[in-house]
Amino acid sequence: MKRFIISIFSLYAVIISALAQLDLNTPVPLDPVIRTGVLENGMTYYIRHNEEPKERASFYIIQNVGAILEEDNQNGLAHFLEHMAFNGTENFPDKGIINTLEKHGVAFGRNINAYTAQDETVYNLSNVPVGPEGLMDTCLLILHDWSDNLTLDEQEIDDERGVISEEWRTRRNAGFRLRAQFTPALYNGAKYSKRDVIGDLEVINGFKYDELRSFYHDWYRTDLQAIAIVGDIDVDEMEEKVKSLFSKIPAVKNPKERYIVDIENKEEMDYTLATDKEANQSNISLYIRHDAVKPVDKNHATLRKSHMESLISMMIRSRISELLETGTPPFITGSIGFSELTRTKDILYISATAKDNEEDTAFEAILTEAERIKRYGFNESELDRAKTSFLLSYENYYKGRDKISHDSYCREFKELYLNNAPMPGIEYEFEFAKAVIPTISAEELSELFRKAYSEDNRVVIITGPEKEGIKHLSKEESFAIIDKVAQKDIEPYEDEVVNTNLIESLPTEGTVIAEKEIPELNAVEWTLSNNTKVVYRFADYNKNKVALQSYSKGGSSLYDTEDLPTIGVMPDFMSLFGIGSLSASDLKKALTGKSASVGFSVNELSESVVGGCRTEDFETMMQLAYLQFEQPRFDKEAFNTFLERNLAYIANINDNPNKILSDSLTLLRTNYSDRTLLFGEEYLHRVSFDRMKEVYAERIHNASDFTFFIVGDIDKETAKSISAKYLGAISSNENKENWKDNNVSAPKGETIKRIPINFTDPKATVKIYFDNEMKYTPENRIGMSFIQSILELRYTEEIREKEGGTYGVGVRASNDRIPQQEATLAIGFDTDPERYENLIPLVYAEIEKIIKNGVTEEDLNKARLNFLKNRKEQKESNNYWMNIIRAYYIQGINNDLPENYEDIVTNMTSKKVQKIAKSFFKKADKMQIVFVNEKE
Repeated sequence: MKRFIISIFSLYAVIISALAQLDLNTPVPLDPVIRTGVLENGMTYYIRHNEEPKERASFYIIQNVGAILEEDNQNGLAHFLEHMAFNGTENFPDKGIINTLEKHGVAFGRNINAYTAQDETVYNLSNVPVGPEGLMDTCLLILHDWSDNLTLDEQEIDDERGVISEEWRTRRNAGFRLRAQFTPALYNGAKYSKRDVIGDLEVINGFKYDELRSFYHDWYRTDLQAIAIVGDIDVDEMEEKVKSLFSKIPAVKNPKERYIVDIENKEEMDYTLATDKEANQSNISLYIRHDAVKPVDKNHATLRKSHMESLISMMIRSRISELLETGTPPFITGSIGFSELTRTKDILYISATAKDNEEDTAFEAILTEAERIKRYGFNESELDRAKTSFLLSYENYYKGRDKISHDSYCREFKELYLNNAPMPGIEYEFEFAKAVIPTISAEELSELFRKAYSEDNRVVIITGPEKEGIKHLSKEESFAIIDKVAQKDIEPYEDEVVNTNLIESLPTEGTVIAEKEIPELNAVEWTLSNNTKVVYRFADYNKNKVALQSYSKGGSSLYDTEDLPTIGVMPDFMSLFGIGSLSASDLKKALTGKSASVGFSVNELSESVVGGCRTEDFETMMQLAYLQFEQPRFDKEAFNTFLERNLAYIANINDNPNKILSDSLTLLRTNYSDRTLLFGEEYLHRVSFDRMKEVYAERIHNASDFTFFIVGDIDKETAKSISAKYLGAISSNENKENWKDNNVSAPKGETIKRIPINFTDPKATVKIYFDNEMKYTPENRIGMSFIQSILELRYTEEIREKEGGTYGVGVRASNDRIPQQEATLAIGFDTDPERYENLIPLVYAEIEKIIKNGVTEEDLNKARLNFLKNRKEQKESNNYWMNIIRAYYIQGINNDLPENYEDIVTNMTSKKVQKIAKSFFKKADKMQIVFVNEKE
């Protein structure tokens, strides 16, 4: 193995040294650490050793099969087949795959999943423990069965029809309906516009069993499949197992052609308008289709071109951000960039979200930016910043390469197999980027954009609300605007260079006046000269990254109702004001070449200054933190601009049933408290610029009332001196604040409501809540998590699978300490309006079973092993230690101690779960709300 590693590094050295003279038309080499091959039956495999997370492995089977291969009478069967892969195979009957893996803590939905798209179907078993004997072989056998041994039992097929019908119902939102209207124009009538993956409901409920079996036998075959395995494994051993097991699958004789659907070119421009009663905003887009590079032709030039497109997109985003910061914004949001459309077509998109009845203004404005680039191109100064930022992001990715997850590699394998996307490895990619990015000129990028901004294969797509009083651009009006912009006078973009110094000088530098070790957390607490507390812990699980968080009591609880709108939007507005003397755009320019950010948040009970950086930019992050306290920036023009954009954005939101549903729940859950204010036009009109300055000064001041937490890959002395210098320089006093309990809570007793709501497609949404007093202890918190996890298992089996009544039942348990020690259990699902009355009793029945009989050992162990598995994975991250330290200081509990987690989980019994359930549900306040299509 040592010789192998040396040879790999030697190979990289040779490749990297040759990059300067590289012929861009040569193929991109495959990462040499990848083990790959093609079996005699045509199946491809990829295997890679990786240790993120350690002692885990991920298994994927990638099918070059999707909805695009369906005939009209099969519309939806590719997706249906994906569901059936979890409902019985030769070696794992019924729900055997899920039951087998959940016994090892591998959870359905989180670790066991799949998806179907138009051109692909991918199954995954993620982060499976490698330790249990035979489990790796079990995972291989599951992939083997997915490839060739689905049973497709008729009863299981019939049971799954209901599940998929409910998934269809869940997906039927405004976006789904709008896409159905505009895709014929976007795809120029190609088959892609007729295959939305979820399929035709009549086909789903009426197809004959053999139609599904035929699709399976026609398309699930070895020459269209790849196995991807990444994890903390022995690659040699895994390769032998793959060859031995998967070579036994016979190749299909006389296979059908796996055809590729193309989109025909079209010289004349197309247009379509899509409207929906639930749509919130009007969007105007110009899409320009281009031939994509064929997989066989992808090479170093392809990789370089993708970098060029990224640089173009970065510069355009910066220009649009500047445009939206001042004056009257011509659109709510705007974007110009490149994207993949299908395997054979890419697109340049030019898009804007418009205010009501101002689609012409928005469309002209975003087209003007595209035309400006076409005529004048890009400036060298803005390109230099984009290059610096681009290479910085690559460098950060490279330095964090040890944290590239198993699933990330598997997703790359998917792109490699299906599209021949280059996968040379992060080391090679980084060196390639460093070699080619400096060679890219502004004129070269300008010419690439001009070529993409072509005259043919254009389609204008307008989407928006179907509402009286709102007028949308017609075909003639849209085309006239395009012609107008092509003829109008446009000035070139002027790039202003800004001062890169964040702080010219500090009034005084802080110092450390006391130091205290916290051995149980391997951390240290510093008291600074302004009485600020800073808690530091070294953690390099995430290399070259440092996180900053802080905590101060108070929040919005200290303010009267009239100030709540201002406080609610304050973090978002402040992020657009910039900092110190720098506007938001100028701040981005000033931070070019730096990877550091700081912002703030405020909630009901506290406020916090938070940030993150790479190790070498720690001082920049501390400067930004200092400025948040001492030199916050308030820009009235930016305030008015952002307020106007927000008002335009929400103009039609009250017509959306989901907003009505959310608002109703908010009011009901807070018992119509005076402090419950619904977000909307009236809410935004109550936001005050002057009051925002006052409230911010009251909340983000007095450093001694904050405790700061620093966790990351930075040595102690550097963190100590720099944090003391800047955090210790923040003004402070002796005042200490606390939060205030305003007694906002759910109603007492039982609340049962049925609320009529005008869903476009018939649907019932069920929300059930339980609330009760409960001491905030590790035992109670973990016990409630067991109840949540076990109920999820039971509802999946009883309500989703057996009844086919819903696509999924969501369960969420929480245990809070402040302002009151209490717990909440929330349950929710969507279903057929005709079925909710029959399904709701099943929800309560499973709760009653836990109260009366406890839980089964099987369900208990599934939850236990999943908790322990996730806990072990979480410990290998800096974020874990940040959460541990915050909880230690804020809640007074060391959650890292085994007695506060692992011991409780390991020793949890059915009786203990039953006892916690009895204590919680007995005398709990209950709320049952059903939103349903009905007139009464």
